[in-house]
Amino acid sequence: MANPTLFRSLLGALIPRTTTRNEAGGRAYLRTPEQTLAQLAATGCLNATFYASAGEQLDRVLDLSDRVAPEFLARTALYSRQRGFMKDMPAFLLAALSRRDPALMDRAFDRVVDSPRMLRTFVQIVRSGAAGRKSLGAAPKRCVRRWLDQRTDAALFAASVGTAPSIADVVKMVHPKPTTREREALYGYLMGRDVRFESLPAVVRQFEAFKGGDRAEVPDVPFQMLTAVGLDRREWAQVARRGGWQMIRMNLNTFARHGVFDEPGLTEHIAARLRDASEIARARVFPYQLLAAYRSVDPAVPGAVRRALEDAMELAIANTPAIAGRVYVCPDVSGSMRSPITGHRKGATTAVRCVDAAALITAAILRQNPSADLLPFEHSVVRMDLSWRDSVMTNAERLASIGGGGTCVSAPLAQLNERKAEGELVVIVSDNESWVDANVARGTATLREWNAFRARNPRARLVLIDLQPYSTTQAIDREDILNIGGFSDHVFEVVSQFAAGRLNSEHWVGQIASVAI
Repeated sequence: MANPTLFRSLLGALIPRTTTRNEAGGRAYLRTPEQTLAQLAATGCLNATFYASAGEQLDRVLDLSDRVAPEFLARTALYSRQRGFMKDMPAFLLAALSRRDPALMDRAFDRVVDSPRMLRTFVQIVRSGAAGRKSLGAAPKRCVRRWLDQRTDAALFAASVGTAPSIADVVKMVHPKPTTREREALYGYLMGRDVRFESLPAVVRQFEAFKGGDRAEVPDVPFQMLTAVGLDRREWAQVARRGGWQMIRMNLNTFARHGVFDEPGLTEHIAARLRDASEIARARVFPYQLLAAYRSVDPAVPGAVRRALEDAMELAIANTPAIAGRVYVCPDVSGSMRSPITGHRKGATTAVRCVDAAALITAAILRQNPSADLLPFEHSVVRMDLSWRDSVMTNAERLASIGGGGTCVSAPLAQLNERKAEGELVVIVSDNESWVDANVARGTATLREWNAFRARNPRARLVLIDLQPYSTTQAIDREDILNIGGFSDHVFEVVSQFAAGRLNSEHWVGQIASVAI
């Protein structure tokens, strides 16, 4: 029989030495610039997190943007927006790209800047100097003018909601050339100039008439333009009927306050909109946004609408993989996971925490894999049983209510090894800031325990889903190890491909490298 002490020594010798300390002080592996930028692009909202300030994140992204190839920078910006559904981060990456390769920025611009908010964010970032330049310059101005030219008069008027900068500010900066009398009048109107009323687009004339007392019909404009006018219940009902999916989700309590649900058929209409699969996909909703809406719903909102949010959640995570073989799901419920998922932002910090997002991902995997084992952990594994038959929302709330101690990412793997467990996939959802298990002779405890697990299960794979924008990991990428960041439902697609052996050796970075520019 082999000497177990000698065997453990040989196993340790095969583990690479750690290359850094993580933000919590534990041993860790530093990712490559491409891997780190990919992580930041999928999780970084440029707000303060538990371990890193907004300024530190900004400096790190700017440094990485200079260290990767411009093509990878362009692809990361596209991935961050189109698959990660991020907002500030892709705009910042695009601004950095405008300095490094204006031609590549031009090619990526229209797919990254796909909304008025994204346009205003891009312009704000460029003019702030945070991305390395303080003026728009010729190429960015050309892209912004193209964006304005491609919008209809009605769309551009609707885009005028928002400030710092406003669309009027943007128009003043880039000097677009209007091609119609209506567009020329609209630009003048937005900038506060005197224009002929008859020359304005129809939607602007209708809006001005509504403000002047013609209340026959509510104009089709963003409701923020109308709130100062003082809408009655019938008018609020019109606003609710034609609002976009995200607008409805975010204003359920407002509708309740203004009696919208007392209007005949409105409760059923709104519930049907919320659970509409095509609208959910088009809205690019994060599962955690649905959890936030579900938690914040006022008791005055009808139960049918609350149930519709639960149905929407089930649809939003419908592409969670059903994985053959034994699956172990390990959500981190430690104290650092109590920080907001999108970081601290003055006046606008989300109530949804990292632990809530981890719980949602876990509950979603359990729904599609009823035989999966659950191992929540902090400094050790926390015992808990969930039923896959319960709703994802219910299970997520139960999971998020436990834990709170230190972080030991290796704890669930250690317990599986103690049990001599067999399995094909282990998924750990964490902020990766392990420190309780830092005192190991070589490498990290996580990689040591995983190597022991895989020695028993040679076909097993490990997925580390990181929910925070840090630059280290507890286990380096290998054929059997995937590090992935983010909290959109695209995470499930990547996990599914990896579990089925369809990702190449570069794993997640390979996903970004495959994005067409």
